[in-house]
Amino acid sequence: MPPSSRNRIVLAVTGASGMPYARTLAGMLRDRRELHLIVSKAGWLVWNQEMGTPREELLNTAFRAYSQDDLAAPPASGSWQHQGMVVCPCSMASLAAIARGLGNNLIHRSADVTLKERRRLILVTRETPLNSIHLENMLAATRAGAVVLPASPGFYHRPQTIQDLTEQLCGRILDALDVDHDATRRWGEDAPGLEPSPTETRQ
Repeated sequence: MPPSSRNRIVLAVTGASGMPYARTLAGMLRDRRELHLIVSKAGWLVWNQEMGTPREELLNTAFRAYSQDDLAAPPASGSWQHQGMVVCPCSMASLAAIARGLGNNLIHRSADVTLKERRRLILVTRETPLNSIHLENMLAATRAGAVVLPASPGFYHRPQTIQDLTEQLCGRILDALDVDHDATRRWGEDAPGLEPSPTETRQ
């Protein structure tokens, strides 16, 4: 893969709750990679509901942005190389389309291309509770080579704000993409961890 291609990341934003994740992740990727952005029509609807800020806040993080209907865009072709793709947040409808190989918009087609070219595909699913269809689609996507990374941040780093939670999860996404960063507090390194009990201390 040419060096310039290793710097490209595709970020797709679909119509699930979780736009703070998309905004934070886009900002992190903008500073580290050439970011190519696809936002679905439903994604923009949820953006307006959750963020209440102009679309330009997200669009300005991208080297290039595409409409979900632009099936001739570069990410739709396997000959256009990149380091990996993230769908964040990933709706259950998008998960289903990706897991079953449907290519009826640019997000689904780009994910399919990413899988067939054996590149990294990270699906940041956001739904609860899950039914058996959701779980079967997650299994199918995993078997096809995707990484299902649910938007379920931990608390061991003792977050003080919602942004702390958001950045911790986005750091895990960068880990899955093999993108170097210092956004994640890591267990056993710089996370506070658990203090041993007096019994454990004596043993």
